[in-house]
Formats: sequence, C-alpha cells, structure tokens
Amino acid sequence: MTEVLSTPLDGAAGAGELAPLTRRVLAHSVDLLSDEDVQLTLYVMYELFYRGFEGVDDDWEWAPEVLGARRLIESALEQHLSERVDVPEEIAPERGAVAEALFALTAPSPGPSVARYVAKRASQEQLRELLVQRSVYQLKEADPHTWAIPRLVGRPKSALVEIQADEYGGGDPERMHCELFARTMRGAALDAEYGAYIEQVPAVTLAGVNVMSLFGLHRRWRGATAGHLAAFEMTSSLPNRLYGDGFRRHGFDQGTTEYFDEHVEADAVHEQIAGRDLAGALVQQEPELLHDVLFGAATCLYLDEVVGEHLLTAWDAGVSSLRTA
Repeated sequence: MTEVLSTPLDGAAGAGELAPLTRRVLAHSVDLLSDEDVQLTLYVMYELFYRGFEGVDDDWEWAPEVLGARRLIESALEQHLSERVDVPEEIAPERGAVAEALFALTAPSPGPSVARYVAKRASQEQLRELLVQRSVYQLKEADPHTWAIPRLVGRPKSALVEIQADEYGGGDPERMHCELFARTMRGAALDAEYGAYIEQVPAVTLAGVNVMSLFGLHRRWRGATAGHLAAFEMTSSLPNRLYGDGFRRHGFDQGTTEYFDEHVEADAVHEQIAGRDLAGALVQQEPELLHDVLFGAATCLYLDEVVGEHLLTAWDAGVSSLRTA
C-alpha cells in the first residue's frame, strides 16, 4: 500500500491491484480488529483525508482505486462489529428517553479498568505506554466527529458545534485539547509529533480510531457518530480524574496533568449536551436513526473494552502493550 501511494497517481501501475489484494487479505483475516495489515491499511487510507503523508500525492485522497479497496475493508469491518456489538433494546425515539438509555449504557462498572490500574498500580513506563497508545487519536482529538457537523441541522448541529468548539480551545490554540495532550507527552519525555508512534501501536488501537473515521466520513453513519461521541463523553470525566491521579502519584507536574484535569470538568458538561441535545435531539428529529445512535454508543464501549483488555493483559503479565518496545 505505501509503495503504491509513494508513486504519483498517474504513474502508479500497481493501483489496480489494490482491490484484488484487499480481497485476499480479508479472506485470510481471522480477526479484523487485531489484524495489523487490515487496520494499518485502513488507517493510512483514512489519514489521506486528515493531514496526509509526506511524499504522498494529495490526489490519492479521492483515487477510485483507493476508495474501492477502502470500501471493501469498511464493509468487512461493519459486518464484524454488527456481529459482536450488543445494541440495547429499542426505546422510544424521544430526546429524554435516548439520553436516559445512553447514561444507563455508559454507567460505570465495578470490574477492572485501565483508569483504576493507572491510578493505583501503573509504573512510569506503563504511563508512557498509555500516552503512546492514546496519541493516535488524541493528537487529532475531535477531528473524526467534526465530519458530522455539515450532515446535521438544528439543535443536533448546534450541540455538536458547542462541544467541538471546546475541544478546539474556544479560539485559543494553546487550549486545544490536542495541544494539551501534546504537552502531556512532552512532559513525559515522549515525541509529541503527529503520528510519531503509528508503527508502535497495535491493531486494536488503530481499530478504535478507524471506526471513528468510518462513522464520521459517511453521512449514512451520522447517527452512529452522535452515539459514539455521546458514549465517549459520558465515559471520560471519571477515567480522566483517575489518569491524572496516576500521573501525580509519580510526581508529574501540573503542566503534564492539565490535559486530564481539563477533561474532568469539560466532559462533565459535554456528556449532558451530547446525550440530550445531540444524540437525543437527533433521534427525535430523525427517528429512523435510533438504532444507529445506539449502535454507535455500544461500539464505542465495545472497542474501549477490547483495547482495555489488551492493555491490562500485557501489563499484568509484565510485558509491553506496544507492537515494538
């Protein structure tokens, strides 16, 4: 894939092989979420719509060969998720009922969690691994969900804009959440350059980000984007408080923990907006999107669980959670 993309579009003789190659890879894939080739390829395809790659022709963004191969992976991924994600039973397509269902779905559970482990047990090296894992999304935080703004109208659109305005610092580039996270990485002696650790994170981490892009880049998945963002915000405040505690336990300064501290307060507000005025209002406006909203929320939780299990399994075994140490 990278060899094809490094060639000018008009001279890429191998571009026509993308779809057949993709079909062969998918046919032999055992688990799409943990398949390094599939998830990295999809991530690269999506990244063409974000910041692109040095040395890669921008025309590849809309190349029919790439879009065709991408659609094959997307279809397989959608099928994979539909077979594994438990969607709550249908409820009344009303703003309040949808919000209540989302809050019930995202209620904290008493079992093991990455946030509790970080707060009480994580070593400094594990804290750095956590930042590396999260950097794939956090350094472009909010961008995948922002794709949905032009696909919404009325109250849902206004709600999403309100949330995203906070994510982007309210006009102050130093307060953008991606910049706060970059500051946290630098405070932990890590490289905060966008995409610096893409080759080190496992497939399951890429899958979580890829699904955000899948939902965000397709108008038909606007309901799933709303549900995903609602679940994302509803499960953010408490974990970020625990993450901050874990970093403070190891003596990291306020500048390093500011990202987590900011989210404790901001996401407590965002969860109300996302649940009621975004997801709830969207379903009331378009009742046929109810299932998609619930599917998006349930998918967010499912993928968080998959990634969390990967991290805790590795850390409990005393090994790195990354592909390369």
